[in-house]
Amino acid sequence: MESSNPATGESLERYDEHTEAEVNEALDAAAEAFPAWAERPIQDRCRVLSRAAELLSERADEYGRLMTREMGKPVAAARAEAEKCAWVCDYYAERAPDHLSDEVIGTEPDARTLVSHEPLGPVLAVMPWNFPFWQAFRFIAPALAAGNVALLKHASNVPGCALAIEEVLRDAGVPEGAFRTLLIGSDRVDGLISDDRVRAVTITGSEGAGRAVGERAGGEVKPSVLELGGSDPFVVLDDAPVEATAGKAADARIKNNGQSCIAAKRFVVHTDVYDSFVDAFRRELEALTVGDPIDEDVDVGPQAREDLMEDLHDQVERSVEAGATLALGGEPLDREGPYYPPTLLTDVPTDAAAATEETFGPVAAVFEVDDGGEALALANDTDFGLGASVWTGDPERGERFAREFEAGCCFVNEPVKSDPRLPFGGVKNSGYGRELSRDGIREFVNRKTIWVQHGFHEEEEKELGAGDPDDDGSVV
Repeated sequence: MESSNPATGESLERYDEHTEAEVNEALDAAAEAFPAWAERPIQDRCRVLSRAAELLSERADEYGRLMTREMGKPVAAARAEAEKCAWVCDYYAERAPDHLSDEVIGTEPDARTLVSHEPLGPVLAVMPWNFPFWQAFRFIAPALAAGNVALLKHASNVPGCALAIEEVLRDAGVPEGAFRTLLIGSDRVDGLISDDRVRAVTITGSEGAGRAVGERAGGEVKPSVLELGGSDPFVVLDDAPVEATAGKAADARIKNNGQSCIAAKRFVVHTDVYDSFVDAFRRELEALTVGDPIDEDVDVGPQAREDLMEDLHDQVERSVEAGATLALGGEPLDREGPYYPPTLLTDVPTDAAAATEETFGPVAAVFEVDDGGEALALANDTDFGLGASVWTGDPERGERFAREFEAGCCFVNEPVKSDPRLPFGGVKNSGYGRELSRDGIREFVNRKTIWVQHGFHEEEEKELGAGDPDDDGSVV
């Protein structure tokens, strides 16, 4: 397993994949560590998360540079990612006891009925390369807080990040076996899901990978959470402030070099502001600096791998062949590394690749519509349903519009984002289940119903009679 810098092609380090014996040892260690970790008071588990948050903040520059070297995100964004991981650890350190407290439900006058939330055991996480720390920690923090133990199968191009995550958790006090990184290929995931020691699985990844994991987990009757791809609409209504909205549009499309499931990808614009928006949007994209992401002034780095850039370029070419207009970019840059420039497609046919497929890179597809109804129909005309945003001068109008989106995360006058305080996840082919907030920590617990009947002993005494002592004088 090799780590390389996509910006330069430089080989960073080689890692030996874990053998079957090593994976088996990790599974045994997780199963052995689970009972003691689950039985520790939740306040103790939360103190470990608090320490992890401190370490992540202290090492934000170190880990940020590691992310940049391995997958090419701009270094400022990488440092911010490490800080966001600290935030999610702090969030659950503070809120997990409340999120997992017993839920008392009134039923009968003489009964106490409640739902308790108890951990399941070892949970397998299959994570992608594009947010190599954040997407792991938004699973790890609630899983460990709830008393589960975790196994991470990370993407093969970010092994350094995977081992750094293990390092920071170990240094924070997570006990041996309660968290382990597995350096293995994707072909070994099925066997892990089928293993009796693994009690649940979560994946963030492509639709194809999610279908495979969901199918295997379903066959094993194990709970799963799937956070898959997206083709998020960015709807610009006729009363939106054009210049400000265009600036937000550029940020929403280019975040993480365009390699984000929740990046805005389809820009659906009312005809009254279409021309002015396209002009402003193009100016914003043209102003972005493309270059080596270790440079603090760079806005857009390389794509994470050469094959990913080639796939993206193929989507652009097919869209142009289908009738789209190439208004900006559209050709790989003639330089070392898989650099693709900010690219703008206008007049995009609704059956073109940029309209029907997820474009995982800095490519924006713009569509013109005549009214709000047409905008909503086009926004929802996708197999995906992860995020969506609408932009308007009237927030109340925006909220009414957002309620009609077929997506899991809907925003008004704000780019789609994940936030520890809010549930995160999608519908349709974007997956199922939720991460973050209270909903996320309750995905991998046994929501156990408990009924405690009061007055039973007294009723038994009445029925049997208090005056019928046995031979030693006690009441039978």
